[in-house]
Amino acid sequence: METEAKSTVLILGARGRLGTALVSAFGTAGWRVLQQARAAVGRDLTNVIAADARDVATVVRAAKASAGQVDVVINATNPVYTRWAKEAEPLNRAAIEITQALGATLMFPGNVYNFGAALPEVLCSDTTQHAETRKGRIRINMELAIKRATNSGMQGIVIRAGDFFGCNTGSWFDQAIAKDLPKGKLTFPGPLNLPHAWAYVPDLARTFVRVAEARAGLRSFEQVHFAGHTVTGHDVIASIEQCTGRTLRVGQLPWALIRAVGLVKPLWRELAEMSYLWQRPHQLLTDASHAPLIAATTPFDDAISASVSALHPQLELNRGELDNAAHSHSAMPA
Repeated sequence: METEAKSTVLILGARGRLGTALVSAFGTAGWRVLQQARAAVGRDLTNVIAADARDVATVVRAAKASAGQVDVVINATNPVYTRWAKEAEPLNRAAIEITQALGATLMFPGNVYNFGAALPEVLCSDTTQHAETRKGRIRINMELAIKRATNSGMQGIVIRAGDFFGCNTGSWFDQAIAKDLPKGKLTFPGPLNLPHAWAYVPDLARTFVRVAEARAGLRSFEQVHFAGHTVTGHDVIASIEQCTGRTLRVGQLPWALIRAVGLVKPLWRELAEMSYLWQRPHQLLTDASHAPLIAATTPFDDAISASVSALHPQLELNRGELDNAAHSHSAMPA
């Protein structure tokens, strides 16, 4: 007999980095998963809503037709970095409208942009948010919009995490730090002795599941901090060298050059705006009341091994590290 799904989640941006991990994590946990994606190539069309996430009416109509009741909506949309400032808030407004129309809970992945260039070393859920950058101010506005919507009966949950690694590409780890590993080179964006907040994406996705399943006991607007891994550049280098079994040449990201080139290249300008995050030590602290909601954290060396293996499958990695990584993922989504 087929087991009845416990609840239904609609993932907006299901083909993105976090979206892909969320699809796997919620599916593994027994949820019915609806996936919004602008293209449905290679997917089970019965569970895919092939539409722009900003097309609220189409997404709502398709979700109701497919599942009837939707319990949770997750805004995992993530526009291209150079279009992020223009598209992020409209996508957020659409996610709110979709959630309200479906009578669901809205979940949103937050980050540390909100705390500004003077961010304190320890970031709690009640730490004052004051952002000087455009992206930081937009992030604050997006979360405030979700909070305002909760005044009308919608529940909103922000799960804040550090820099992503693991599960596909699109972050500092894979586009800068580990990009040139086949050449025996590693490039780090900041001082090697500063603690930095990292989130292994499979762990974060499983935390979304746990929080979603506990949503009835949470407030109308909740901020959950996912501590993840707080490690220094030295720790990252040591872990990568351990899994690759080689001593790497370590270079620093040339911020002065990036700022100069940013005058004519939009992507480099957007990257330069966030350089302060690599100059300030910071970690995310999980509130004691939220600790039971956080999924078990994959050991850092295992997470690094799995990430490097996926990023550079041609590399001969330390067999023991790879076996450990595979074992740690045996009960986890890919």
